[in-house]
Amino acid sequence: MGIKRRQYWGLIFVLPAVIFFALFSYLPMINSFIASFHSKDIISLKAPVFVGFKNYIHIFTSEDFINSIKATIIFAVGCFIPLVTISLLIATVIVSLRRIPWIQNLFKMIYYSPSIVSGVVSATIWLLIFDPRGLANQWLNFIAGNPTPVDFKWLALPAMARLATIIIYFWKYVGYFVIIYFAGLVSIPQSLYEVADIDGASGWKKFLSITIPLLKPTIEFVFIVAFIQCVRTFSIQYVFVQSGSPREPINVVSLNIYTTAMQYHSLGRSTAMSVSLFCFILIFTIVQLRIYRSERVSYV
Repeated sequence: MGIKRRQYWGLIFVLPAVIFFALFSYLPMINSFIASFHSKDIISLKAPVFVGFKNYIHIFTSEDFINSIKATIIFAVGCFIPLVTISLLIATVIVSLRRIPWIQNLFKMIYYSPSIVSGVVSATIWLLIFDPRGLANQWLNFIAGNPTPVDFKWLALPAMARLATIIIYFWKYVGYFVIIYFAGLVSIPQSLYEVADIDGASGWKKFLSITIPLLKPTIEFVFIVAFIQCVRTFSIQYVFVQSGSPREPINVVSLNIYTTAMQYHSLGRSTAMSVSLFCFILIFTIVQLRIYRSERVSYV
């Protein structure tokens, strides 16, 4: 069978999956982009009315949406930096346990297990921990040595609500990125470290001169995925708001999109927010890919 004929058969077998993906991914994206230029009540039977860029002008001049951008940035920065750094350190420690495989596998399972729990379940579990009588207050009171228990108001104060959502998100996803880093670390040839040991390099020197440079493709992937995950956060903030926490400090863009569509019934403005969020994520991803594209990594 010729190469061209095999390519045609490959295209035929892949075509159903491509069509399915296009129908349920690209088509909704196109419809959302079109809907963002229309005014439409989500529960009304009236036809959408074309309004041009009015939806975009409204959201970018709205204090509510500006606050959502601020809340998203605070959450993303507060969660993104610990995720990409601490997960790398944990993965490095787990890799160093290669001579004790069962302990290594145990740690991987412990760290990864929270990532398979849904965001709603995770938030519900942590709501009990952040309760005034929960473990979070008990631990902090024990560390501070308070003779009389103090309620740190995790679910009431704006700063504590932000911190609480960051802690939950970090707890949930740190293991996911630990596994990704672990896969990248074990792919680095051990012979490079053995040569460095012969040259008398310290552990920190080997980490900076060998591990980080050869781990750049993995770091690039983690940076992009972690950023997208942090910016798209929704379920934890939604559960917190439904449980009585103040909306404003944790009203991230995704939550604002949901509120605008489901409570205010404004399909046009909510899709304009969605398109804006999509464009922001797309630009960030393209910039990250271009930054790393020029850097080639070789184990030779």
